[in-house]
Amino acid sequence: MDRLQSMRVFAKVVEQGSFARAAMSLDMSNAVVTRHVADLEEHLGTRLLNRTTRKLSLTETGTAYLERVLQILQEVEDAEAIASSHSTRPTGTLRLYSHVGFGQTQLGALLPAYSQAYPDLILDVTLSDRSVDLVEDGFDAGIFIDFQKFDASMIARQLALASVVLCASPDYLRKHGSPRSFEDIPRHACLNFSYDQIRHHWPVKMANGTTLNIPVTGKVFSNNGMLLRECALAGMGIMVRPSFALGDDLSSGRLVRLMPEHSLGKLQVMLVYPSRRLLSAKVRSFVDFMAKKYPRPDSDPWLPE
Repeated sequence: MDRLQSMRVFAKVVEQGSFARAAMSLDMSNAVVTRHVADLEEHLGTRLLNRTTRKLSLTETGTAYLERVLQILQEVEDAEAIASSHSTRPTGTLRLYSHVGFGQTQLGALLPAYSQAYPDLILDVTLSDRSVDLVEDGFDAGIFIDFQKFDASMIARQLALASVVLCASPDYLRKHGSPRSFEDIPRHACLNFSYDQIRHHWPVKMANGTTLNIPVTGKVFSNNGMLLRECALAGMGIMVRPSFALGDDLSSGRLVRLMPEHSLGKLQVMLVYPSRRLLSAKVRSFVDFMAKKYPRPDSDPWLPE
């Protein structure tokens, strides 16, 4: 007796509520379906189903057994999906979501290598700061920052920790000097996001877990981080940005980190994707690729040492 196949047949009979409908669904004869269930009951030494001419119902033992059978069948399906994902070449369209700052400054350097490794894939990438539902919005995977919300049922893999950096251009600092303490910041021209909740202050999460609201005097406000970065490079003021959003500005010296002795907190950068169940070859390839690019999830790869 193929016990696993008999379990599948038993589960289908319960699902359909009928031997005949189960047989039709499985493309088997009624006799074969009946034989599978009978062999299963004989092997277990107990009745799983109560049968009458009009009704089919589970026995108490059958109810408990069905629960475990469904778990076993799911595990088998998951194992087959994992094996299949490793043996199948990624094809089709990979739809990715990314936080804007990360996408604009990091993905452009990462995706060419990924595309070269998997030339049969088409990449469809959306950058946004809005909250998204990966499944509902049709994304295969997404890169989120820890203050962004996502469905708790998703798998979240931390890629790295981004330091929150206070910075300005050398030209600005030559003209206006460097702030030596948080009390100095309101006296400087600040480049800030235009959202009402943070327009006039920087909520900075300190290393000890507390949040410090630093009053700022705005020089430029915008809803776009890349514009603020360009203004900072042009010497228009100081700004606070995650390290990943600065590209190589710090290592090249185009921007200077201010008050490095103060930790302004860190942000988790996470790769998020639906359940490992039936993970497709294309999603698996991207997960593995990103894991290799960021092998130390508790470190900041963008902050110069």
